[in-house]
Amino acid sequence: MCGICGFVSKKKISYDELKTMNDSMEKRGPDDSGVELFSGAGDYNVGLAQRRLSIFDLSPLGHQPMSSPDGRITLVFNGEIYNFRDLREELSEYTYKSSGCDTEVILAAYLRWGRNMFPHLGGMFAIALYDRDTDELIFARDRIGKKPLYYYHENGDIVFASELKPIMLYPGFKKDINTEILSRYLYQNYINAPDSIFKSVHKQEPGTYSVFKNGTISSVKYWDVADTFAKKSVSRTLDYDEYKKVLYDILLDSVKKRLSADVPVGTFLSGGFDSSLVTALAAKVSDTPVKTFCIGFEDQKYNEAPYAAAIASYLGTEHSETIISEKDMLGLVDSLPYAFDEPFADSSQIPTMLVSKAAREKVTVILSGDGGDEFFCGYGDYDKVRMAQYLDFPGAMAHAVGNISIGGKKLEKRYPGKIKVISANRDRRRQTQLQADIVRGFALAFPLEEAGVPIDYLTEDKYDTKNWVQKRMLLDMDNYLPGDILCKVDRASMYYSLEARCPILDRKVMEYSFAIPMKYKLRGKEKKYILKDITYDMIPQEFLDRPKKGFSVPLDSWMRGPLKERLLYAADVERLKSQGLFDADRVSGTVKKYLASAPLSKLGYNSFVRLLWAFMVFQEWYEVWM
Repeated sequence: MCGICGFVSKKKISYDELKTMNDSMEKRGPDDSGVELFSGAGDYNVGLAQRRLSIFDLSPLGHQPMSSPDGRITLVFNGEIYNFRDLREELSEYTYKSSGCDTEVILAAYLRWGRNMFPHLGGMFAIALYDRDTDELIFARDRIGKKPLYYYHENGDIVFASELKPIMLYPGFKKDINTEILSRYLYQNYINAPDSIFKSVHKQEPGTYSVFKNGTISSVKYWDVADTFAKKSVSRTLDYDEYKKVLYDILLDSVKKRLSADVPVGTFLSGGFDSSLVTALAAKVSDTPVKTFCIGFEDQKYNEAPYAAAIASYLGTEHSETIISEKDMLGLVDSLPYAFDEPFADSSQIPTMLVSKAAREKVTVILSGDGGDEFFCGYGDYDKVRMAQYLDFPGAMAHAVGNISIGGKKLEKRYPGKIKVISANRDRRRQTQLQADIVRGFALAFPLEEAGVPIDYLTEDKYDTKNWVQKRMLLDMDNYLPGDILCKVDRASMYYSLEARCPILDRKVMEYSFAIPMKYKLRGKEKKYILKDITYDMIPQEFLDRPKKGFSVPLDSWMRGPLKERLLYAADVERLKSQGLFDADRVSGTVKKYLASAPLSKLGYNSFVRLLWAFMVFQEWYEVWM
């Protein structure tokens, strides 16, 4: 729901200038728009603006910017507060104008609790409010980072927005590339908070609120993955059936809350466990058949549509299936810089955009299964992490022996690739982040400037667990989930004015997952055991037990075929030299070698292809925005 932007600045920004910034996000909010300018303390000027996608209370009473009755507080808000009806009852002293607008509850909560209101809000949100009494701009992002929020802080001024587009349109903004993060971007395929593609622009970190006053910013973390895990993962005496029952009840309530809207709601149904679970729960609480949406692929290697259709038929949903071709997917490549207005290279963004487009023809709100893999141990990489922990002691021994030099060359240099990976994996801050050295090498070597930000996340020592799989799950919750998965779903859905809601990312679900022992998430080789068990109670097992295909995109064949000329143009020596960002000769030579030969190395080859895709996506973005 919506896009927001605004500023507190000593500059004189006109109504039309702020309106132009705001209207650059029209796809996020096509139903209404609002712009308000007023004077702050001293010589500061304040501007707040919003584009609205109407979900609750479709009347003008939901218009933003919205102010408290006394005029003290004015806010703009993007997201949904799912517990707003409960909060309305608790905050009954507030004079409400609307009978069903969640935005008003934020005003009431602030007037009661001030900056301490954020732990009371259940939902997804990016909020910015100006308090005239304290002369403070307070802005915040939800716990796990479902909704985006950027801010630009320069020369004592601040500009914020849901996307980079409005900030790029702010008068005097300088597009200085943040070269320190280029290597990490190439390696990870996304740019994680607090960094952005521009030096002076930051992403607000999840679970954080900030206060801007007198030209300075202070920030407070009100919810944190590591701290919450440490508090919630205490020893409990529940048996498996009790954990399963409590989790089921919490999930059912979460889905029920997210079905609430004054517009049509549906679910994504890929045929996988998480989307099937959410759809089955929705079918249980919905009075009418649930609208479900799936895309299928002409290439049967990737097509899971028949499985989704079978599940939809079993659950009695109103199912829509769209079959897409390679041409459909390639046709979206030109749109990527506009939908993702900073470089973002998770190629599943393309099918996610296509299924969002199909869903928007019939609904305004969609439920997805995001979060199941991170909170309940679903990714294939977790198998490798578990094996790496099992091999850690032999790896340490191999490392000690590998330091012995024979003929002036360390033995470790002669190890096979897989042995070298576990031997070199000695840094306790990044031990679960296993990757082939070839990909690291290219990611570090492509940019001209040395990486100022490590390409790995050197933070694993902050997680209070000795279990490597659990540690990696927590790391993914902090980084991959908000930086990649949630960014992808938000931008892909909002590009078509579709709101995506994620029941598994409800605060109660997330926090209860920390209390569930790992043995109930990973049982033997079975990942997501407890989630699957709950799903089997509603959908027969034979509908679900099969290898996962996911939203795969054939990047290698694309870059050797229909996108070959684009890749060559992106790697043109003269073009790269004029940019001054990448080692032109190295990049161009690597791309030509890749196109002319078989894979450089089987180990890490898929990651290498993803790295080249990330490089090309960056160049496509650069062409549009720079």
